[in-house]
Amino acid sequence: MTESVRRGPRQIVIGTLGNLEVRAAGAPVVVGHARQKAVLAVLAIEAGRVVPPDRLIDRVWGGRAPARARSVLRTYVSQLRRALDATGATITWRDTGYLVDITPEHVDLHCFRGLLAEARDSGDPRSALALADEALALWRGEPLAELDTPWARATREHLHQERAAAWADRVDWALECGRHAELLPDLTARTADDPLDERLAGQVMVALSRSGRPAEALEHYQRTRRRLTEELGTDPGPALQELHQRVLTTDPALVVPPDRRHNAAADSPRQLPAPPTAFVGRDEELDHLHRALVASEEATTVVISVLAGAGGIGKTWLALHWAHRHAHRFPDGQLFVDLRGFNPIGDPVDPAVAVRGFLDALGADPGRIPADLDAQAALYRSLVARKRMLIVLDNAAGSDQVVPLLPGTPTCTVLVTSRRKLASVIDRHGARHLTLGVPDRAEARALLTARLPAGRVATEPAAVDELVALCGAYPLALAITARTAATRPALALTEIAAELRALGLEALDHDTDPAAGLPAVLSWSLRHLTDHQRTVFALLGIAPGPDTTSAATAALAGLPESPARKALAALEEASLVERQPVGRYAMHDLIRAYAATTAQDLPDDLREAALTRVVDFHLHTAHAADRLLNPDRELLHPDPPVPAVRPHPLSDKAAALAWLQAEHPTLLAVQRTAATLGRHHAVWHLAWVLENFHIRRGHLRDGLTAWQTALEAAPHLPAPSLHIRTHRLLGRAYSRLGRHEQATEHLQVALDLAVRHDDLAAQANIHRTLALAWGRRGDDRRALRHARLALDLHRTIGQPTWEAHALNAVGWYAARLGEFDTARDHCHAALDLYRRHRYATGEAATLDSLGYIAHRTGDHRRALDHYHQALTLNRTLGNTYEIAETLDSAGHPQAALGRHEQARAHWREALELFQDQGRSTDAQRVQRQLDDLDDTGRTSPSEST
Repeated sequence: MTESVRRGPRQIVIGTLGNLEVRAAGAPVVVGHARQKAVLAVLAIEAGRVVPPDRLIDRVWGGRAPARARSVLRTYVSQLRRALDATGATITWRDTGYLVDITPEHVDLHCFRGLLAEARDSGDPRSALALADEALALWRGEPLAELDTPWARATREHLHQERAAAWADRVDWALECGRHAELLPDLTARTADDPLDERLAGQVMVALSRSGRPAEALEHYQRTRRRLTEELGTDPGPALQELHQRVLTTDPALVVPPDRRHNAAADSPRQLPAPPTAFVGRDEELDHLHRALVASEEATTVVISVLAGAGGIGKTWLALHWAHRHAHRFPDGQLFVDLRGFNPIGDPVDPAVAVRGFLDALGADPGRIPADLDAQAALYRSLVARKRMLIVLDNAAGSDQVVPLLPGTPTCTVLVTSRRKLASVIDRHGARHLTLGVPDRAEARALLTARLPAGRVATEPAAVDELVALCGAYPLALAITARTAATRPALALTEIAAELRALGLEALDHDTDPAAGLPAVLSWSLRHLTDHQRTVFALLGIAPGPDTTSAATAALAGLPESPARKALAALEEASLVERQPVGRYAMHDLIRAYAATTAQDLPDDLREAALTRVVDFHLHTAHAADRLLNPDRELLHPDPPVPAVRPHPLSDKAAALAWLQAEHPTLLAVQRTAATLGRHHAVWHLAWVLENFHIRRGHLRDGLTAWQTALEAAPHLPAPSLHIRTHRLLGRAYSRLGRHEQATEHLQVALDLAVRHDDLAAQANIHRTLALAWGRRGDDRRALRHARLALDLHRTIGQPTWEAHALNAVGWYAARLGEFDTARDHCHAALDLYRRHRYATGEAATLDSLGYIAHRTGDHRRALDHYHQALTLNRTLGNTYEIAETLDSAGHPQAALGRHEQARAHWREALELFQDQGRSTDAQRVQRQLDDLDDTGRTSPSEST
């Protein structure tokens, strides 16, 4: 073995064979924007040589150099010098240009070329093969991806030719080492893509001949000859013709001698498939694997890492990239087997077959291999004992496949990939588990752009971003999308995005090659599930909401919660759902879309019954939550739940509020599902039970949407009172959002209906809501008139709590009009009623009104006392909408008393709440108050408005 193979990991400082990467002590260094990276990439490729400024400008900008390009370049170089400070590399000016002062071996391109030169000079195919593997592992994707200039395009093309030549040389060396069997699948796949490459055709023929398949080698020659004749009008060259003749005459030199084959395998089997192309990102996962590798050097037991994740998430891609990057750390070889745990055809590989393959690779004497699996596994462990080897077990179906293949020596490292968690391997063998999720948005974009021509990316950056979003950053989806773009170069990326947006999962399918389509790849995960688990998976695809819980899944599937929890655990084990904090489960959007397609195979009545149950589960749990939060609210019962639905138990107000907060997006989706099912009663009641929660949390737009949906259901309900209430509450929702014309319109419709049906209670509530609406429009006089009408009606029908609401409303609008004695009397009367009936929400609202009255009459300390009591109550109630209002109000008496820091603290908290609630007008007003306070130490004269 040559010295280069022994010397350990290379510390690459600047990586150009992919998106530019700079590292210091193994950690990434932030360089700057794309043009700065491009400048560094050019200098790194020319490491050790001076690059004049004009040449740099031409290579970085081409014909689109900016004005004062030299000045811009100097700025970039200055910033790059600072960025490179930690790496030990420097950029200096030498006579006529810039030079990166760094040894070539610290730049991946020069390291790649140096390794290949050493390989070609070695004279030993095994050493050459190891060097070539190390060189090819340096490629991470499209080189010079930051650049789209004539020089960059020409350089990229030349580098791709260098890589292709390196790969072809590697194949020759591997064939000399007797590794024809492992090469043949990849060679066959490549020749399908490039059937006119005569060198590749010759390598296929050699591999077939050495595998004992000379007839297929001759057939491959004839197929290649026909293609050359038909497409190029020429015969194969002399080298291929000579090889053909050698196959015909059974040249002994085409067969690797048994002793050489045995020795090559016994010395150092190197079974890793070719490294993946266009690898980008996954830094966190690579670091995790690297830490495991470092730990293995001091371990007393074998170190095992399990990469688990959904199909198409990139497990094998990551495993092979890491394995090739660290292959030099395993001088005794690397073993690899695809266990075919999740494949479209055939059964998973029997462990006995996999062990026998490893024994052959390790040079075990066939005549002395025992028949029993346990004995074979023991022999395998003996052969790898004390050897520094990497064993990659790809695509495992379960622990039973993996355990017999685990070595017993701490000198070996094992890397397993599976769609399952492999609990037994983790529990009994101490495997380090790493769940592979989708990459972040930046990594996903880099993954896509690495596979696209730089020109298309630069021309349509927005389309690239949309493609990443439509793919949900899912690696296989991104790869399929890149392939679609590559095979349709005439189509704009915007058109490809439009097709993906319109077709969804269908655009990621493949009719003739299932392995090239995402739905088929995902379908292989279902083979290991029971019928019951597959049904739960399908139903989760059509369930409303972004995620779920075991209780909701139980309702959906019509099961007790324990079996539902077990089904979710099985789906989590299969990497089809992801367990999230506080007992929630979620699916990636594409997996969910696939689940929804499988749901179409279920009977219609089964799907409808499942959705009906999940609607009732959420409706009745939300109803219970609303009763806990608002026990004094008018009790309106929804229809009873269908059988087998058990609402989630809620112990107290805190539990109710937490459940509503966690389920809020799902509850909105449940209402839409109920509308689709024609469950009009459920649609209306979901809007009703969410109303106070929406107000407390400031979800004003969601509240509006809920009542708009309820309005569509209201005509189907028999009770006129519900139709009246819908228009009133929809009007209130519009009013809260400042959409005053729509608010007044719906409130007037509600009032007309209430008068027509002689519903005095409804009329009273509508007048009180009209008071709020006119107050928000700035017409306090009209607001006061409606508040007085509401007060008279509530007193007439004897509703003390509603009378208190109206008293507070009269007091508030009287105060706004400067009638402070009237205002104070009405508010104190309201406060007495609220306290007598223990209605904390109304008490807080009235204390807020009294705070306003005290502030406007100059009693700022009393104002603060009222405001702080209101804040305490609202914080206890979790009413963030009113908390924001009271904080805003309390800042004014603080400022009037010269307590500027306290005023600033109140307004900053109010500002955050207004922003969170989407109340931009209120947020802007409070920001102006803060600005005025900072400028002058006091508020503007408009503070009272």
